[in-house]
Amino acid sequence: MRLLVIGAMAAVSLLSACAKPAGDGSAGSPRHGRYVGVGIYPAGQMWSQVVVSNAPKDATASRTSDDEQIIVVVDSATGELRQCGNLSGYCVGMNPWAKPLAPSQVAPAPLVKHADQLGQDAAAAKTKVTIAAHP
Repeated sequence: MRLLVIGAMAAVSLLSACAKPAGDGSAGSPRHGRYVGVGIYPAGQMWSQVVVSNAPKDATASRTSDDEQIIVVVDSATGELRQCGNLSGYCVGMNPWAKPLAPSQVAPAPLVKHADQLGQDAAAAKTKVTIAAHP
């Protein structure tokens, strides 16, 4: 019996030496990553109107108008909040503590057209279709 207890104690002490210290990024540590998901929402009509700084030259590269979802994350190290398009990868950030973002990425964001202008364009297009349908 004594031999069994000594063997069990030796096994426990050997196995406990294999444990990783907390905080090293292992699965058991409280910190799991730098970026924390805040939410996902559909890309609205205005997302495609944001002026993109350093737009890709490749014609096959996706643009903000191709984005279907906006992913919002916060950087747990700096507190910066970013919203990024799921296909274009274009991000708009807000962090008053960091170095300044490009002028096109700082709120208020410059837009190609404003929401009321898009509404007027849609109404004008609808009127043209209605007039063309009636001879």
